Amino acid sequence: MKTAVTPLQQVFVSIPDPRSRRQVRHDLAELLTVAVCAVLCGADEFTSIEAWGKEKLDWLRGFMQLEHGIPSHDTFERVFAMLDAHHFEAAFRRWVGMVIPALKADAETDTIIGVDGKASRRTTSKLKSKPLHLVSAFVAGLGIVLGQRATAEKSNEITAIPELLMTLAIDGCVVTIDAMGTQTAIARTIVSRGADYVLCVKDNQPKLSESIMLARAGVGEPLPEPSYFEQTTKAHGRIELRRCWAYDCIDRLSKPEQWEGLRSFAIVERLRKVGERTSHECRYYISSLPADAARIAHAVRSHWEIENRLHWCLDVQLNEDQSRVRTGYAANNFAIVRHITMNLIRLNATRKGSIKTKRLLAASSDQFRAELLGLMT
Repeated sequence: MKTAVTPLQQVFVSIPDPRSRRQVRHDLAELLTVAVCAVLCGADEFTSIEAWGKEKLDWLRGFMQLEHGIPSHDTFERVFAMLDAHHFEAAFRRWVGMVIPALKADAETDTIIGVDGKASRRTTSKLKSKPLHLVSAFVAGLGIVLGQRATAEKSNEITAIPELLMTLAIDGCVVTIDAMGTQTAIARTIVSRGADYVLCVKDNQPKLSESIMLARAGVGEPLPEPSYFEQTTKAHGRIELRRCWAYDCIDRLSKPEQWEGLRSFAIVERLRKVGERTSHECRYYISSLPADAARIAHAVRSHWEIENRLHWCLDVQLNEDQSRVRTGYAANNFAIVRHITMNLIRLNATRKGSIKTKRLLAASSDQFRAELLGLMT
């Protein structure tokens, strides 16, 4: 499926410019567009953005004025540090909304939105005791980032997740979150946004976790017949058997009334064999979905795409963990540029290849780069 890409410059013009008008030589929307183009072609720092922009100035002037040429790397860094990350995040979400106007589940498959956090390890400094930690919402299957929110210096994902969810159009989708986000307030936020949830239960909810374990062990009344699903996959020299049991008897849980929309709980078991080694893992989940083991198992497995197709790709193919961009809002804003880059590449279906391969093609082919950026007519 070919997806039309809205030119980024049309979205960036809505971002307030933090600079003094008397000292502005470079248009903000143009500056940000140059940065995205450069990162799309392999630039990972401001000096390489400047160098790439100067080399491709004639091509860039095919769709931008760039009256004063390409800004210096110091100007890029200064603007990225000053630019309010919330305004940049909002522009990013508007752009994604234009590209993907609706994410509602169809009759056959749920649209799974995984929410998880990631730290950019080298963004810490003497002035910042903690590295940048971003919570991202990721559409499994499509491989698209819907939005992101940085956690506050003295906060964590528990406060950032509801703030992020309140900004997203998730009506009809299923939101999956690891144990950190298994909080009653987060469940209420998801339901209030018209979505369902599948939340992992671990020791941060000890009574809830214990009630599921006791029910599974047969303590008290026997559990009714569950919905059951299993699936075996073979890939990369390993064999995995995944089983899911889903129950609708939520009265067996500890204080089920605290969880808005709660309709089921599930036990997911994974047996993995690599050569002669076998591992076993069992996890517990609560959900606002009915006790449908196949749907819950699909949501649980889809959630891990955020690790494999977002976090891993950011570190390995976009060098995020090696980035030393850290002044002001610069780390946060540069992370958004990486998300834009990943989305542009994933939205393109005309050529096959990894993110690394497509960045190489974008660097070497003006036509392919224009195609990725939505400049082809």
